[in-house]
Amino acid sequence: MATNEEAARPLTMPASGAVSPVYVRYALGLLLVVYTLNFLDRQIVNILAPAIQKDLGLSDTQLGLLGGLAFALFYTVLGVPIARYADRPSSHRPMLIAGALALWSGMTALCGMAQNFVQLLLARVGVGVGEAGCTPPAHSLISDYVPREKRASAMAFYGLGVPLGGLLGMALGGWLADAYGWRAAFMMVGLPGVALALVVVFTLREPRVAAAMSAAKAAAPPAMPLGEAVREVLSSKAFLLLAAGASVIAFLGYGKGMWTTMLFARIHGMPLKEVGLWLGISAGLAGMMGMWLGGWLGDRFGKKDPRHYVTAPAIAMALATPFLYFGYTHPDWRVAMALIFLPAIANSLYYGPTFALAQMLVRPQARALASAIMLFIVNLIGMGLGPSVFGMLSDAFKPLAGGESVRWVLVCAAFLGIVPAILFWFAGPIIKREIKSA
Repeated sequence: MATNEEAARPLTMPASGAVSPVYVRYALGLLLVVYTLNFLDRQIVNILAPAIQKDLGLSDTQLGLLGGLAFALFYTVLGVPIARYADRPSSHRPMLIAGALALWSGMTALCGMAQNFVQLLLARVGVGVGEAGCTPPAHSLISDYVPREKRASAMAFYGLGVPLGGLLGMALGGWLADAYGWRAAFMMVGLPGVALALVVVFTLREPRVAAAMSAAKAAAPPAMPLGEAVREVLSSKAFLLLAAGASVIAFLGYGKGMWTTMLFARIHGMPLKEVGLWLGISAGLAGMMGMWLGGWLGDRFGKKDPRHYVTAPAIAMALATPFLYFGYTHPDWRVAMALIFLPAIANSLYYGPTFALAQMLVRPQARALASAIMLFIVNLIGMGLGPSVFGMLSDAFKPLAGGESVRWVLVCAAFLGIVPAILFWFAGPIIKREIKSA
C-alpha cells in the first residue's frame, strides 16, 4: 500500500520541481505519440488480416495467433523484468522506452518481408518483445511527472494512444493495403518509429537524474526486493479485482477488434479500404471519448470517494450489452456500426482510473512493477487469448453457421460485458478501504 513516503521521496519529479509544467505537457505529448505508434504497430494486423490470409493461405486460428498469443506471450512475460529494471533508482526510463520503440518498429517493418506463417509469427514475436518495454516505464514516469490528484487524467491522456493507434492502424492500414499491399503497409508504419526513438533519447528527461543533480548528496531510496514488491502488489484485493475486470474487457476488446473487421468484410461484403476507414474512425473517436471521459470522471469523483474511480466503467459496461447484440445482428452495416459506437466508448472508460489506482495502491519503488503485473494479467488474458479464442470458436462454429460463424462469436461476446461490470462494482468499496488505510 502507498504510504506517506510518497510525499517525501527525494528523487521524483513533483516535489523536486525539476521540470516545468510546460515541459510536463511536452513529455506527456511525446509519450502519447510513442504509445500511439505502439498500438498502431500492434493492431495493424487486424485490418491486414484478410489480405494476409488470402496471400499466405492461413486459417482463422492462425490469424488469431498472429493477432493474439504470438504477440502477447512475450509482451506480457518480458514486461515484468523490464519493470523491475525501471523501478531501480539508477535506471533511465526514457532510454529504456527509446530502445523498445526502435526494436518494435523495426520488427513491424520486418513483418512485411515474411514469406510464410512461421516467419510472420516470429516477426510478431519480435514486435511483442519490443513493446514490452514501453508502458511500465511510461506509467512510472507519468506518476513522477504529475501529482496524485491528476493521475487518472494523465494516464487517460497517455491511454489515448490506444484509440489513436487503432484509428490509424485501421484507416491508414486499410488504405495502404489497398494501394500498395499488406507488405508495404507493415514497412511504412514501422520505419517512422525508429526515427522517433532518437527524439525520445534526446528530449525526454529522467526526473530521477534531475532531482539527484539538485540534491547531489541525497541518498536514493533503496530498491525494493522482488519478493516484497510482488507481495505488496498482489496482497491488494482491490488490485486483483481491477486486474480481473480489466482482463475481461481486454479479452473482449482484442477479440472484437480483429473479428469485427472480419464481420464487416465477410458478412457485410465491404472492401478493406472502406472497413478500415469507417470502423477505424468510429472505433477511434469512441475510444478517445471514452478514454478522456474515464480519466475526467475518475479524477472528478474519485478524489472525493475513491470507490467512484470505477463506478462509471462498471455502469457503462453493463449498459453496452444490448447495443452490441443489436449491432452485431443488424443487416445494414451503417446501422450496425452506429450501434457499436457507444459500447466502444464504454470499453475505454476503465483505462485511466484502473492504471492510476494501480500506482496509488503501492509505494513508488513498486510502481512500474504494479503496471507490469497489471499488464501481464490483462494482456495475457486479453491480447493473448482474445483473438485466438475468437478465431478458434469461429472455426468451430463453421460447420453449423458457415460464413455466419464470426457473427455467432461476437454475439456471445456481447453478453460477457456484464462480468467486468460486476467486478468493478464490487471493487469500489475495497478500493476505498485500502486507500483510506494507507
